[in-house]
Formats: sequence, C-alpha cells, structure tokens
Amino acid sequence: MDDQKIPDITPQNEKGKQNDLEHKVLADTIEEAEELFLAGKDRLLSINNWHDYAGELSGVFVLTDNHGKELHRKAHKGDYLKINLPGPGESAGDGYDWVHVETIQYDDYPDSNSETIAMTVRPTQAPVNNDKNTAHFFSDDATSTFSIQRKGKEVIATYHGRNEVPNTGTDNLIDKARNAVVALGAMIGISELQWKSLIKGFLTYEGK
Repeated sequence: MDDQKIPDITPQNEKGKQNDLEHKVLADTIEEAEELFLAGKDRLLSINNWHDYAGELSGVFVLTDNHGKELHRKAHKGDYLKINLPGPGESAGDGYDWVHVETIQYDDYPDSNSETIAMTVRPTQAPVNNDKNTAHFFSDDATSTFSIQRKGKEVIATYHGRNEVPNTGTDNLIDKARNAVVALGAMIGISELQWKSLIKGFLTYEGK
C-alpha cells in the first residue's frame, strides 16, 4: 500500500499553534473496517450530532446555510457551522462562534485498499447579520481539518488545527478580550479535550 497516494487537504502551518490528534481502531476484518469507515464518514458529516459524539463538556454545533438557517442534512461545501461554546459568546456572531465549510474531499484507492474523507472549516463572519468581523475566537487564518481514513483493516480519525491565532483584530473591545481569553484556553489544551472526544466518537459512538 502506498500511503503517499492519499492526499492531505490540511493547510500548512505558517503562524500560531499547530494541533494534531488521532484515534485508531484496528478491525478484525476488511469488511468490518469498511463498515466502520462508512459509519465514521456519516458521523463526520452529521454536524448537528457532534455534541452527542463529543460528550456533554463539548460545544453544541449546528449546521446552517449561508443565511444562518438551520439545516437537517449532511454537511456540504459552503455550509456554515454555528457553535455554542460554554461561557460568553461572540457578539459579532450574535452570541455564537462561526466557521465556514471550506473543503470536503473523498478519495478511494482500491489498488491500495484505502479510502479517506476530510473536511476543512475556517472561522468566518456570521451569516446572520451585517457585522464584517470574524465571529470566532481564532482569526480567519486558522483552519480545522477532520478526517476519517481506512488503510486495510485500520480506521483512523484525525483532527488537524493550523494557524491557530487569537482573533484580536475585531472592532469590539469586549469581543477582543473574550477572544483572547478563549483562544488562550484553546491553545493551552482545553480544546484538545473536545477534539479528542469528538474524533474518538466518530469511530466508537454507540448511541442512536
């Protein structure tokens, strides 16, 4: 199997913090691994259920269109994620943090018995108002890439954070202070707990 054939849509880290997490499961058979990959793929794209997969201490994620209307389907490129984090919200986002689905890519390589799906999201302005400031505690240089990969009988869920820089360029002084505090917490590892739980949940969640 040639791992080099599997593309990586994760952006390069040019500034700020880089974060790489993974959770692996080794199935007993190829068939079981294929089923687990399909389940993980479904969960990765089921944004409205992310809170269930990650657990009670995580934020609440809601998939919306480009007008902020809630969507009840799998994520598509161009969609938005509305995020309700514990604590004070982002006023530019009407109390929420917002990210934009920048890329979704699926690749299948029968010759190497491997397949992968990955999604990259980026902080953005909220689609629900006319505020042009980025409605997130990280600047819009930051990205988060989530992926599910199958390599033979092994299935791997990953999270890759890139260019994690606090969003202190906003015009609102309260938001600027809030973003600095929340981003600092994320950068010292608080958000890692959420992402570790989420990617593990992509492969191990046993709820409905």
